[in-house]
Amino acid sequence: MHKLLTPFPLGPNKLSNRVVMAPLTRRRAGNPGLAPNDLMVEYYRQRTSAGLIVAEGSQISPEGYGFTGSPGCYSEEQIRGWSRVTDAVHQEGGKIFLQLWHTGPWSHRLLQPEGKKPLAASEVKPLGREVLTPEGHLPYEYSRPMTREEISYTVKDFGKAAKNALIAGFDGVEVHGAHSYLIDQFIMDGTNKRQDEYGGPVENRARFLFEVLDEVLRHVPAGRVGLRLSPRAVKEGMADSMPEKTYGWIVSQLNAYRLTYLHISEMMTPEERLAGNPESIVPYYRELYEGTLISCGGHSRESAMHMLDAGQADLIAFGKPFISNPDLVERLKADVPLAEPDKETFYHGGPMGYTDYPRYGETGVRSKK
Repeated sequence: MHKLLTPFPLGPNKLSNRVVMAPLTRRRAGNPGLAPNDLMVEYYRQRTSAGLIVAEGSQISPEGYGFTGSPGCYSEEQIRGWSRVTDAVHQEGGKIFLQLWHTGPWSHRLLQPEGKKPLAASEVKPLGREVLTPEGHLPYEYSRPMTREEISYTVKDFGKAAKNALIAGFDGVEVHGAHSYLIDQFIMDGTNKRQDEYGGPVENRARFLFEVLDEVLRHVPAGRVGLRLSPRAVKEGMADSMPEKTYGWIVSQLNAYRLTYLHISEMMTPEERLAGNPESIVPYYRELYEGTLISCGGHSRESAMHMLDAGQADLIAFGKPFISNPDLVERLKADVPLAEPDKETFYHGGPMGYTDYPRYGETGVRSKK
């Protein structure tokens, strides 16, 4: 049996294999409370053969909200909803972390408390697709730079959400520091134009990240805390001018934190991974990071096995394959074809394209439009 399918010790958690279900925004949470519902309980229950599930990004506060239908972890209702999810996963023998998320500028005044502009490190306007609001799809707006007071209470919000995650029964939490959301906004020199102690050199731009980690670690042991970064997987118009230097310095500093893992996300295809062009950035950070490393983005069975055999990562995260293959681990073990996901149902409400994908060899037809 290949090591991809062998057990792995992750802090106090014992994983049944090295396959991780990556956090996937699916926007099925119930409104107006944005709490996990019966559909989400079933969705995660179906995927418990993963060694570790990292549940979808969940906003730490009302100010962190930007994607309609995404769940939170700051209210009693949300904690109760997540408790049902973790109970279902644990009953099936699975392990599950919660990703702590603040979307930063990727929001809109209509989604924010008191109709205020979204928060960010500096004034930025996201490019790309429009944002879904209660009044329909609207263009993104310029964010407002966070005051020191807003930074302080946002850091505390991360800690409160981490504490809530443990109350809800999660086995740990993952801090979302990737993909141009709030924490990444502070890290990148392309989005952080501040002139105070949170701007300028990388040591200052990373200050917010490390304050968040320090606060989360006040509530959750390091063996149950992970961090996700995406040094080159950024949103349109947002980037760092020297990502290897910036994120390399951050990753080196992380060694002192003894987190349970570092999760590196990058945009690649299985073909690119196997061809080595463009080259994966994970081996670079493997040389810098002393702890458990997760590689995510565009993995196939072959690329996952290759990366583990080369010692470039300890765990492999799969995203889209888990959408359409609830039995992904079983399919990887048997080396059978994977079902392709229906992109048109990624973010639609209801079971279609969510809980109706069959296991390999099952009869029956998925629900159709």
